[in-house]
Amino acid sequence: MDCGSCAAKVEKAARAAGARDPEISLSTQELHLSDAAEPLLSRIEQSVTEAGYGLERLQGAGPAHLDPAYRRALWIVVILNLGYGVAEAIGGYIAGSQALKADALDFVGDGLITLLAVIATGWRPAWRARTALMQGIFLALMGLGVIGNTAVKVFTGAPVEAGIMGVMGLIALVVNVAAALVLMPHRQGDANLRAVWLFSRNDAIGNAAIVVAALAVGWTGQRWPDLITAFAIAGLFLHSAWIIIRHARQELRSAG
Repeated sequence: MDCGSCAAKVEKAARAAGARDPEISLSTQELHLSDAAEPLLSRIEQSVTEAGYGLERLQGAGPAHLDPAYRRALWIVVILNLGYGVAEAIGGYIAGSQALKADALDFVGDGLITLLAVIATGWRPAWRARTALMQGIFLALMGLGVIGNTAVKVFTGAPVEAGIMGVMGLIALVVNVAAALVLMPHRQGDANLRAVWLFSRNDAIGNAAIVVAALAVGWTGQRWPDLITAFAIAGLFLHSAWIIIRHARQELRSAG
C-alpha cells in the first residue's frame, strides 16, 4: 500500500468482517490480527476482496522475501513517481498552477512511500514504524505548505496558463498507467500488488480533475478552478498523512 486512505479502507473491511483491533503497517504491507482462526480469516479475506483489495496469508515466522523482479518493478515505479513529481512541480511554477504543484507533491509522496516499502522490508518493526511516522509528518507538512501557498495565491496570484496545466495533467495520466503496466506481471504474486489498480484509479481521478480545471480556467479566464482543485488535492494529502501517522503510532506502541 502506498496510500493511507486505502489502508484505512482495508482496516474498515476487516472490522466489518469481525476482526478485533486489526493493525495495518504501510511500511511492511502487512495486516496483523489478534485472532487468526477460521472461519474468521475467510470472512476477512472475502470482505477485503469485496472492497477492491486482496490478501495473501503469510507463512512461517515472517514475511516472504520479495521477488527480485518485483523489487526492480518497484524501483521503476519510484523513479516514475519521483521523476514526474519534479517535472510537474516545474510545470506548475511555469504555468502558475497551484493544482499542478499539489499533484506534484502527491507524485513525490507516492514515490517516497514506495521507496520506503522497498528499503524498510528487512528492518525491525520499531524502526519501520519510526520511519513511517517521519514520513507521515513530512507529508503533512507538505500538505500544509500547499494550503498556505494556495491561500496566498488567492489574493496575489498571476493568471494560470491553462494549456500547460492541461498538458501536464494528461502526461500525469500516462505516468500512472505506465506504473500500473510495470507492476502488472506481478499482480498475482504479492499482496502489495492487489491494490495497485485502485491506487492508479484514485491518482487518475486527481489527474482528470486537473485536466477539467484547466479547461475551466481556459473557458472562464479565471484562476478559481485551479485554486479549488489545489485545496481539494491538499485536503486528500493531509488525510492520508494523518492515517499514516496514526498507524505508525499504533505500530510503535505495539513494538514498545
